[in-house]
Amino acid sequence: MLQRATPRFPGHRQPKVPLWGYEDESIPSVFEKKIQAAADHGVTYFIFDWYWYEQRPFLNAGLDQGYLGASNNGRVKFCLMWANHDWIDLYPSRLHAPEWMQYPGAVNRSQFDSVTNTIIEKYFTHPSYFKIDDCPYFSVYQLSHLVSALGGVAETAKALESFRRRTQAAGHKDLHLNAVKSGISSGVGSEQANVQQMLQDVSCRSTTSYCWATGPTPKSFPTYDYADAMQLAIPYWDKSASEFPLPYYPNVSMGWDSTPRTCQSDIFTQWQYPYTAVMTENTPERFKQALQAAKQFMDRRGGSQRIMNVNAWNEWTEGSYLEPDVEHKMDYLNAIRDVFSA
Repeated sequence: MLQRATPRFPGHRQPKVPLWGYEDESIPSVFEKKIQAAADHGVTYFIFDWYWYEQRPFLNAGLDQGYLGASNNGRVKFCLMWANHDWIDLYPSRLHAPEWMQYPGAVNRSQFDSVTNTIIEKYFTHPSYFKIDDCPYFSVYQLSHLVSALGGVAETAKALESFRRRTQAAGHKDLHLNAVKSGISSGVGSEQANVQQMLQDVSCRSTTSYCWATGPTPKSFPTYDYADAMQLAIPYWDKSASEFPLPYYPNVSMGWDSTPRTCQSDIFTQWQYPYTAVMTENTPERFKQALQAAKQFMDRRGGSQRIMNVNAWNEWTEGSYLEPDVEHKMDYLNAIRDVFSA
């Protein structure tokens, strides 16, 4: 899909070409190179999008075989974001075609216990698992979807309390439950008080954002400028931090271009994802400016809240990646190193 991407409008820079070539991330030696590059440039942890469909893990070879099999995985820690959304077949997505849900993301209580037992036994026990205040960090992409699937806030709170108790029984201080902001509120009432109460009831410890594209973005098509997106993202951090009485971990996005996931023979017009506007002028220099702003935001908050996420390490078909490409080489990683080298 990445190799077959084509320019969809004049000046569109596609296809993106990885500097390291098209590699199999399930091979430990391949992942060792990625870990080395990340660690050498100041990346301290990977958040793996983690999937579970039809009562088993899905697309997990990069983590289970590649990262966990790498001899140097102690250099960069890892944690999970449970991508519990429905899996829609969009490889490629055809314009105006009905969506086909290949796998539903909802789980019942028995399935939830199976999911979380696997997480505790296979991942939380690993010495490289990322923890905050000695608590394993675990993020849920669509908390509202989980609440709906489990039958409401009260039942979800019971399920998560069981998850927490089992985490403690495995020798950990507690569970650090994180919620991605874009997946918090739908289905539990739009009023902020309802959402705050829900987060309190399920003992959520922090919130974060997945990428700039799921927050406020400039209203233009087919492109918008990185500088304009950054001007919306920076105040969004303060707004997000003030919404809930929880730590908020900001996100900096490197770019956005989901056109490789569209059918290349269809016209490129504004529609639903992945027929969305492309971020342009996302140069390493501008990315560095966004990192500097995020560092200032974190420095104002201090302590254990000095945590941020970058979208993304290798979302090549969404145009958001820190891995080197043939155009910019290691410049995005160099920006991280330069801003956070101290």
